[in-house]
Amino acid sequence: MFKPTLFLWLLCAITSLNAQIESPKFGKGLLNITAADSSFTMKIGLRFQNLMISNWSQDENKSFQDPEFNFLIRRARLKFDGYAFSPNLIYKFELGLSNRDMSGGITSDYSNAPRYILDASVLYKFSENWAIQFGQGKLPGNRERVISSGNLQFVDRSRLNSRYTLDRDFGVMLKHESKILNNFIVKEVFSLSQGEGRNITSGNKGGLDYTFRVEAFPFGEFKSKGDYIGSAIVREAIPKLSIGVTYDINVNTARERGQGGSFIPFEGGFEGRTLYTWFVDMMFKYEGFSMMGEYANKKAEGDDPVVLVDGNEIGTFYTGTGINLQAGYFLNKIHEVAFRYTYINPDAAVDQDETRYTLGFSRFIVGHKLKLQTDVTYRDRSVSNDEIYWRFQMDLHF
Repeated sequence: MFKPTLFLWLLCAITSLNAQIESPKFGKGLLNITAADSSFTMKIGLRFQNLMISNWSQDENKSFQDPEFNFLIRRARLKFDGYAFSPNLIYKFELGLSNRDMSGGITSDYSNAPRYILDASVLYKFSENWAIQFGQGKLPGNRERVISSGNLQFVDRSRLNSRYTLDRDFGVMLKHESKILNNFIVKEVFSLSQGEGRNITSGNKGGLDYTFRVEAFPFGEFKSKGDYIGSAIVREAIPKLSIGVTYDINVNTARERGQGGSFIPFEGGFEGRTLYTWFVDMMFKYEGFSMMGEYANKKAEGDDPVVLVDGNEIGTFYTGTGINLQAGYFLNKIHEVAFRYTYINPDAAVDQDETRYTLGFSRFIVGHKLKLQTDVTYRDRSVSNDEIYWRFQMDLHF
């Protein structure tokens, strides 16, 4: 288990180094450390999200009664990043400490251990426009997933993300960017990964995962990496647009959603099934207005998501399509109102269609570092009873 004393010991060891240690402005890290000879830097960050949820289910009389409540620590993260030896050798290490962060690892695939580690990667910039990254981290999938959970426009990500995202994996990435015609910028990422998600220790059951993503910035780059930050926290004086396309092939995967979901047992001749995924997404920002859109399409080999062995179903891959559209506008410097529309159309053998309408309100006390967010969602399902969700969350990020 993760021991709090281990973290305290680490802090004591760091403070005993011959290094410059600063306690920066709130939101810029808990501690910033620079070696005396500038051979390494380390920023230590801490954040957590406290969440309250209430939901109502529709009964046979089409009324919503008997609400259910849930109070939880949604996320709790400890993050270390900086450079080692050279500013061109950048590392990132992040731990997930809440029950939701660690859950799902008590099987032999994870050596019967919690999944503490979220990110553990090293990136080397070997030229001005090229970089290579090795380790565990987020794949270059849909935009909403790559946006940090601490920088979201709503309390949490959309249903499209939870059903179709690629999520985290272990592998290698090659990154490149170039400028075409003044401010027109193009970025490409190619990833080769294990294909079964984070913290796997049992070896690769299926094949590998191949991901390619390209992004275009016709009006130049966003301020402060705003193309991967929800809401118009940093105002753009001129319109900024980013358009991205991702294609992913997960060869002979054994998990229901590729890098996520339950493992489907390899038995009766079943040796995995290849999943093909497309994402098309965009981010637009201008002054206090922001808009993000995503389309997802995931298919199984042979257009058959159901796994049958001797006529018995042993598993189902989550395939289908989905669309997510959301937009927000700042009423003043710290208050934003936002709306989100999400439609999920799984294959008929997988799940039922559903549409979600979400209205959100945020108070950004110190940007995304200290904020209060609330939203209400109407969940319209084609078969099951409809539901209404209300959520309130506090986010604190050192």
